[in-house]
Order: sequence, then structure tokens, then C-alpha cells
Amino acid sequence: MQHAELWSAIDALAARHGMSASGLARAAGLDATTFNKSKRIGPDGRPRWPSTESVSRALAATGAGFEEFAALVAGRSGGGRSIPIVGQARAGADGFFDDAGFPVGADETVRFPDLGDSRVYALEISGDSMEPLFRAGDVVIVQPGAAVRKGDRVIVRTRTGEVMAKQLGRRTDSNVELHSLNPAHAARTLHPRDIDWMARIVWASQ
Repeated sequence: MQHAELWSAIDALAARHGMSASGLARAAGLDATTFNKSKRIGPDGRPRWPSTESVSRALAATGAGFEEFAALVAGRSGGGRSIPIVGQARAGADGFFDDAGFPVGADETVRFPDLGDSRVYALEISGDSMEPLFRAGDVVIVQPGAAVRKGDRVIVRTRTGEVMAKQLGRRTDSNVELHSLNPAHAARTLHPRDIDWMARIVWASQ
């Protein structure tokens, strides 16, 4: 997929929903210049690719699904790519993930536009700890290795194999706070050494 083709798909998404590129960025809660043509090439002349997060926020702002966006990309570049999809319960299986938190044995795939991030996968939510934001059966796009900060929604796998979707709270050398959005579920506090891996959620299907 070519750099210009992905940006054209973003322009098409904005136009489909009656917005300019700047209007789409504002609706997504981004800096108004995020999708401007002036931001698509760096000062050194190298192409700049939109981040997965900025695209996911644009999709959320328009109510578009990633299938819709993939179709826009498909009209210019052949349809994005297939990424693995796994169930949250299976994510806890021994040996199913590599050390970086990427699945190594997923049989099912889902189409997702190629956003320049090579290591993303889809995970189906189970349980109700993150309601009303994420409900059982929702699909989230997860990016292992991405930097995470307080307030990010994350998937966490513990050393004992437990897998959970949480909101990251305060982190210190001795504690990692993990919050549920559903008040019926108490916050969790883990020692960093008890966490196998943590991956940022960059998009959700609802």
C-alpha cells in the first residue's frame, strides 16, 4: 500500500461524512492540522504515516467501522490486510502468545486497513468489567509494544495466565494500578513482575 493511497482514504472518509480533513481531525479530538496535507511529508522530505490511534479516533468520531475504512482503502490499494483475532479466554492459554504479547496460533482473521503498524491483532472481549465502554463480544484492536500511559485502555496478561481488559492507572516501581469502568468490579493492583505483558487498545468495534 502506498503512502498517498492511505491519506486518500482518510480524505474519502472525511468527505463521506461531510467534513474536511481538518474537520475530521477536530471531530476526533485531535489537533486540527493532524490530517492536513502539510503534515503528510516531514521536513526532511520523508512521508509521514497517520498513527493507528489517530485513525481509530477518526473512525470513532464518524461512527465508521474498520470494515468501512478498509473498503475505502481497498478502492485504492487492494484491501488492507488480515490480522489475527483471538478470544480473551484463549489469550490466557499457555504458549499461545510470544514474549512480546503477539498471538502465534490464531486460526481466525479479520480485515483491517494497513496503517503502517505491523504488529496489531484483534481480541474479542469477554466479561463485563469494562462496561459500558467494552461489552462481551466487542472486538478491540491491540498493539503490543506500543507505549502506554495513565488513562490508556489496555489488555494485560499476568504471569499466571489471567487476561483482562482494564484502564491503566498509576504506575510505580512496585505497583501497577488497573481500573475497571464497571463499578461492580474493584480496581486491581499488581507488582510489575507479576505482569507478563501489557498491550494498548487502539480501536474498538462498537
